[in-house]
Amino acid sequence: MKISKVTPALYGKASALLRLAFPGSHYEEQLVEEFHNNGTPLHEWVCIHANRVIAYIAFSNAYHEETVCGLHLAPLAVNPDFQNQGVGSELLHFALRQEVISKSTLYVLGKPDFYRKLGFELCTNPVCPFDKNNAHFLSLRNNASAAFTVGYEGEFDG
Repeated sequence: MKISKVTPALYGKASALLRLAFPGSHYEEQLVEEFHNNGTPLHEWVCIHANRVIAYIAFSNAYHEETVCGLHLAPLAVNPDFQNQGVGSELLHFALRQEVISKSTLYVLGKPDFYRKLGFELCTNPVCPFDKNNAHFLSLRNNASAAFTVGYEGEFDG
């Protein structure tokens, strides 16, 4: 198993994985494709096994008004054949060790039980515009004390 930065040569394989990992939803695949098409800044890696992309992770900028205040983790995807084997956790741990990620406040809208195991905590500030009461909004290295609504890249509105 090898972890690599995503290059344009891997875009198609990453899209195929997102279709497979999120059956019945095209949102994640379209989100990443729009990031790529628009040249939106993104930190992304894939896990490759036997020449197949089996996991994908991406981080995009988070905003407090116009200022970057951290990164949003989205999406994190694992091929269903490799789920519940620690592949997603391993890819996330790898990403967390990368300099650009290790120094940033991270936000994620996801399953609290999964992300708590990885050090994330439920977040009261900032407020997530996509999650009523921040019930599934978590953060890591968050020192925000003032209340504000965290901003996302425009592609999330798609």
